[in-house]
Amino acid sequence: MIDFELEPQVLERTKFFHTVAEHMMRPISRQYDEQEHEEPREFFETIWKGGARERQASGESGADRKGGARNLTTVIMAEELCWGDAGLFLSIPGPGLGGAAVAAAGTAEQKERFLKRFKDGEPKWGAMAITEPGCGSDSAAITTTARREGDYWVLNGTKIFCTAGQRALEKSDGFVVVWATVDKSAGRAGIKPFVVERGTPGVSVIRVESKLGIRVSDTAAIMLDNCRVPLDHILGSPKVEPSGGFKDVMATFDATRPIVAAMAIGVGRAALDFVRDFLRDQRLEIRYAIAPTRMTALERDFIEMETELEAARLLTWRAAWMLDRGIRNSLEASMAKAKAGSSVTRVTQKAVEIMGPLGYSRKYLLEKWMRDAKINDIFEGTQQINLLIVARRILGYSSKELT
Repeated sequence: MIDFELEPQVLERTKFFHTVAEHMMRPISRQYDEQEHEEPREFFETIWKGGARERQASGESGADRKGGARNLTTVIMAEELCWGDAGLFLSIPGPGLGGAAVAAAGTAEQKERFLKRFKDGEPKWGAMAITEPGCGSDSAAITTTARREGDYWVLNGTKIFCTAGQRALEKSDGFVVVWATVDKSAGRAGIKPFVVERGTPGVSVIRVESKLGIRVSDTAAIMLDNCRVPLDHILGSPKVEPSGGFKDVMATFDATRPIVAAMAIGVGRAALDFVRDFLRDQRLEIRYAIAPTRMTALERDFIEMETELEAARLLTWRAAWMLDRGIRNSLEASMAKAKAGSSVTRVTQKAVEIMGPLGYSRKYLLEKWMRDAKINDIFEGTQQINLLIVARRILGYSSKELT
């Protein structure tokens, strides 16, 4: 039975996350939206130290034990902090998508070796590089290569749209997990993840993107030019097997798509809360108890927005709950991501529409939330790709049978 009743310690941490969002993120949200490539160093240091104390205080709580609610807690955290600012959330020092790849594909020794660095010391970042100039949603079409030379793997290729890529390679003791093919003839099975640490010869950041939304989060293009990494930096087994390779990519997405869905919900909730508070200040209350036929168009729109976000939240929590219990959640993760991405786009656009010129004005953060929302419908698999995955899982088709 699925039970979403949160444990007391999870509720306490939720309050903590909301406090951070309200008092640390919201006040600087506009500043770092307008100054896109400026680094919020004070925020980084404060949140890093606070996170260390939070991890130490939580210890081996029920939320962290195997079979507990670690992933459910993570999606709740993502929602609360993205209610504050999605770009700042993506900029928080931590293992990030790179850590998710290590957790999904690495051995026990590799998880200990590459992830322990995030426990102490200065702020650090992890990142993941999978998208290429000629390869976006079709991750199986990766052309970046990895060939073995003695005691090293030599990587060559270009990666784009790498979240936190610049900070992971230039400003911290971090790393980027690079997906490359060790055998092009093997297709998907030949795709493997490699840990490229900061300072590795042959890797460089060639561009940092200017973006529509989540602007404070750095998004980098990375070049690998005869980049040499030790043999033990390939995550998992280097052996090419029909059942291997690309499944590690999908395992990573199964863990991260619910987080992206939660991010979307947080942004949507920020817009919804703003509209509700504004209407309340104008002495306009939503009349939930009356029949829909008696409601105003505004009331019907608002309730539909609430319903969209609540449905997305339940799908997201289910996907995280399954992950906590070791249940395969590929279908549910894609369902949550697809629903949340489309819902937050509609909700934030409708919020701006309801507010009219005030919603479009930079006087309020509402227009920013609309800009921040759209990326959730694009990264970690586009809306179309996630719906395709859902269809394949429900109908029992392979990628070759349904494209």
